[in-house]
Amino acid sequence: MGPTEIISAWGKVLGGKTPLLSIEITRECPLHCPGCYAYGDQHLGGLVNLRQLSDLRGDSLVEGVLKLVDRHDPIQVTLVGGEPLMRARELDKLLPILSARGIFSLVVSSGVIPIPLEWTALPRVTVAISVDGLPEHHNVRREPATYERILRNIAGRRVYIHWTVVRSHVADPDYFARYLSFWSDRPEVHRIWMSVYTPQMGEQSPEMLTRMDRTRLAEAIPTLAREYPKFLVTAGMAQALLSPPESPAECAFARVSANYTADLHTRVRPCVFGGNPDCSQCGCAISSALHWITNQKLGPIHARHLFNGSLAMGSAVNRLRRAS
Repeated sequence: MGPTEIISAWGKVLGGKTPLLSIEITRECPLHCPGCYAYGDQHLGGLVNLRQLSDLRGDSLVEGVLKLVDRHDPIQVTLVGGEPLMRARELDKLLPILSARGIFSLVVSSGVIPIPLEWTALPRVTVAISVDGLPEHHNVRREPATYERILRNIAGRRVYIHWTVVRSHVADPDYFARYLSFWSDRPEVHRIWMSVYTPQMGEQSPEMLTRMDRTRLAEAIPTLAREYPKFLVTAGMAQALLSPPESPAECAFARVSANYTADLHTRVRPCVFGGNPDCSQCGCAISSALHWITNQKLGPIHARHLFNGSLAMGSAVNRLRRAS
């Protein structure tokens, strides 16, 4: 998004709207990735998990998504799953509608299903493929969405690559350069963005980075960003990885986004991770970017003060709207 869209998003906050909307449009996925937060027992609060929910198909799904869009009036809609391309027919209808409305759409896929060529030609539509490391790690974690299959399914398209860094990636000093070199050389790849694995409170898993791992990663990012122009991570975002928001109440991303799961009714809270995320180890790329931005100074004050004031005004507008 450019300056015009950022100003528009700020206006929606002031008007009591939700600039960012995320929807898990299906519970179905042919993958069984270790550490996947969407299928965790606590993702939806512990009463039910994603695979147990009923989800929608056909016109019911299209109409349901558009109702959420009408309700929240977002500037961007992120469509995830499950595997969102399990509902490719519905997306064939939805994406042109959202594009025509001037809404940015992001479809986050594993790449296990061929990406329709016409999607990547639509204005304001981005398809991101999750590639978790080099083949020796990714292919084990994400089979059947292997490198070979992804490359076949994105050929001739225009996609983003989304990389979630886990601890094994940091152990090899050449790992980042090898990963970024491979995907930067692909003509289909427009941008590469990076997140860091975010655990739940009390979790102990091999995917989690230590404090030293995070420091090593943050120190490497500025050089990597200079060497690989497609790498969409800044030095400021790297620093935000070392001092993330202390809680969802302090997280700009959590406060300006609404997240729904596959029944299009149940909310995912407090953020896209659901459950009880360990914010002290947050690695969400968007959260890092917004956290860094809101900590910048605008003259004598920090941007977060304007942000907090805008949210307060938006809440007041909503209360007046409900009262009337």
